[in-house]
Amino acid sequence: MFTHDKKTENLFIYWLSIKLSLIFIMIIVGGLTRLTDSGLSITEWELFKGILPPLNKAQWETYFQLYKQIPQFKILNSDMALSEFKVIFYWEYIHRMLGRIIGLFFLLPLIYFHFFKKIDFKHLILSYTAFVLVVIQGLVGWYMVQSGLVNDVTVSHYRLSLHLVIAVLIISIIFWQLLSLLNKRNKYFFTISKRNLPYIFFIILILIQITFGAFVSGLDAGRIYQTWPLMGINYFPDDVTVKKLLDLLDFSNHSLVQFYHRNLAYVIVFYSLIISYFSFKEKDKKIFTSTIFMISTILLQILLGIFTLYSNLNIAVSSAHQISSIILILSALNLYYSIIK
Repeated sequence: MFTHDKKTENLFIYWLSIKLSLIFIMIIVGGLTRLTDSGLSITEWELFKGILPPLNKAQWETYFQLYKQIPQFKILNSDMALSEFKVIFYWEYIHRMLGRIIGLFFLLPLIYFHFFKKIDFKHLILSYTAFVLVVIQGLVGWYMVQSGLVNDVTVSHYRLSLHLVIAVLIISIIFWQLLSLLNKRNKYFFTISKRNLPYIFFIILILIQITFGAFVSGLDAGRIYQTWPLMGINYFPDDVTVKKLLDLLDFSNHSLVQFYHRNLAYVIVFYSLIISYFSFKEKDKKIFTSTIFMISTILLQILLGIFTLYSNLNIAVSSAHQISSIILILSALNLYYSIIK
């Protein structure tokens, strides 16, 4: 890939590592922006205008007046003071500024590596793919914000989940590149075989679970039942009425979404034990280590999910639960990379 140019290779690895860190931080900040209900504090798409925060009282009042026009303020925060508005404003402002920094940091070094280091395009294709997804992510972010400006007090949980899934795809692409470079062996993710398919399915299961986690967050569904292992006094929520099969596909039903999120976690635990059994049979030290890390991350994720409920959705615990889901999918990718021959 680098025609034995060690300096270029190291520079490329540093770039990927910083990109990975930036996306990881972005996911944390994005999660906290959602958990603090700050995502609608800036009601306009300000790609260039919003680079600087409000610098005087008049500018603050302008932003505050715009916020006062949306349903979230009128219905939920009508008694909010300007000082309180500043708190939620800065969460969203930091989130958007990070997005701008990430966009530039993905693009400018990519141009440098392409034109000045003459790295073959086929080796940069994943970096180009990640950059395109970053651009799409910015558009989806604004598309998500728009859903909460007219009729709702929060953003669409469907758009929120799309926003999160794209972020997961971006960080996964970068992580896969790093694995290939650090192990000095390019492996294709879609290496379909009887041996690999169970691990690909495992990664898909985790991605689906992350999607349902976004549904739960977007709907504030975690507030409905804060007991475990039962939902209230029952296994299945007693406030869900199922008259026809399609009722089970109502992903806007708070209790039903929480039920699916819980039970998919049980499925993932059970399935992880199955693939762990086959991984241990490989008798490979790297596979063994990757499997142990993956299992440990799943156990941590389950515990954080339970603590999130019992803590009444404490922001720090909820954020840790989201962060561990990203670590989990990266650990699953690491295990899958180890499995591929």
